[in-house]
Amino acid sequence: MPKPVVLIAEELSPATVDALGPDFDIRQVDGTDRAALLAALADASAVLIRSATQMDAEAIAAGTALKVIARAGVGLDNVDVPAATTAGVMVVNAPTSNVISAAELAIAHLLSLARHVPDANASMKAGEWKRSKFTGVELYEKTVGVVGLGRIGVLVAQRLAAFGVELIAYDPYVPPARAQQLGVTLVTLDELMQRSDFITIHIPKTPETTNLIGAAQFAMAKPTLRIVNASRGGIIDEDALREALATGQIAGAGLDVFVHEPPVGSPLLDLPTIQLTPHLGASTDEAQEKAGVSVAKSVRLALDGELVPDAVNVAGGVIDPTVRPGIPLMEKLGQVFAALADASFASIDVEVRGEIVAHDVNVLKLAALKGIFSRISSEQVSYVNAPLLAEQRGVAVRLLTEATSEEYRNLLTIRGSLSDGTQLSVSGTLVGAKQVEKIVEINGYDVEVPMAQHFIVMIYTDRPGIVAIYGKEFGEASINIAGMQIARRTAGGQALSVLTVDSRVPDELLERVRTAIDATVMREITIVEQ
Repeated sequence: MPKPVVLIAEELSPATVDALGPDFDIRQVDGTDRAALLAALADASAVLIRSATQMDAEAIAAGTALKVIARAGVGLDNVDVPAATTAGVMVVNAPTSNVISAAELAIAHLLSLARHVPDANASMKAGEWKRSKFTGVELYEKTVGVVGLGRIGVLVAQRLAAFGVELIAYDPYVPPARAQQLGVTLVTLDELMQRSDFITIHIPKTPETTNLIGAAQFAMAKPTLRIVNASRGGIIDEDALREALATGQIAGAGLDVFVHEPPVGSPLLDLPTIQLTPHLGASTDEAQEKAGVSVAKSVRLALDGELVPDAVNVAGGVIDPTVRPGIPLMEKLGQVFAALADASFASIDVEVRGEIVAHDVNVLKLAALKGIFSRISSEQVSYVNAPLLAEQRGVAVRLLTEATSEEYRNLLTIRGSLSDGTQLSVSGTLVGAKQVEKIVEINGYDVEVPMAQHFIVMIYTDRPGIVAIYGKEFGEASINIAGMQIARRTAGGQALSVLTVDSRVPDELLERVRTAIDATVMREITIVEQ
């Protein structure tokens, strides 16, 4: 029997090839040569890439024998994951390969900002000796704010503790007990901005976290604040950061990531109080080698039909075709569930009802957790590490099944208790021959809303004229309402309104509408394709 073909499309370490072993026909191709790549993919069972090779829908279609795409790194911007999922191709990456490197880079930025290391180095190399110009500050007894206590945020906090700092953190999804174990005090974002002498950011970029720190937050800060972002570009509003630095509102900033990379022509490049690195978070010999070896091991597992811990789009083992369409729906329900939560999770029940439970539906629990934690974790979330993320946060998770579903052929529900004592639930189903994804329940309110990219969810006291108010506000802001459904339990009681809209809604508009209708809940939710 011929050996399976494993295609290496970019330069990887010798250790990566060694980790693959002798059981494969290993071939090399330049992944940036499009024609050569498409030709080489024709009989490949697996392809290993870094960041330069584009594995889009065309490339995936060319790989008629392709079973796995392995990205030797963390990001997946160059892989069309939905297209791979549709084609039944597993996508794996190396989500933990760079965590130590990323944490150490953040600390390097903090120390360099404190002691003006880049500028002092440049001055010395220019033949100068200006000691007084580069007087810095100590970290000792300063307050350091950590935004995000995921794996990298925890590593940073643990290392900074040795400097004798006071550690505070903003992460609404981490229980206080977990933070206490780390020696960290949880605070609101506003309090973190007000108290911190240094801030370091370690959260994912989502619709909710984009421009999380902007002009309003910098207005609260100490003039001595130094802020570092080695996480994702766009979490800090770059225009607001430039203004805060240019006016002396804060003392300094260190960026490893940018909204546009490379940041050609960015006004940030000319500021004297900012230090910049070209996205070096994973750029260490150790991280690169770990990434290559990790995905090589995943390729071996995948081609042997074993469980693959770092698979991002499919779980290990055989999934019944009846169950498979529920996976993307459950991931999206998880995103909606996380977006509606106002506190950390205490427990989560994943409920599956209907004839689908005749099959193994455990993957639906994994999909729900993947959807939930992809919204709140700075780590790449997979089917395997999602339960671990829940365990680390002290969240009890159950899968409940019932063969009877009264209203729908199959009903998928995520139900949870939050740390503030409130309850939250979201349900969905697949309708018709085309398996149309629909949300059919939110917090006990019956709705039937097709899954979309952008939602607005509102809860308010039912009374005449409410629809006219928010319809006028959205219309004047050129926000097109594509669909709307209102649910209530009693006339004059609480009503829930779900809108699907064609674009994201600015936060200030949401706040204006919330005030105008006196809503107890006003949430914009953007679904991100996994």
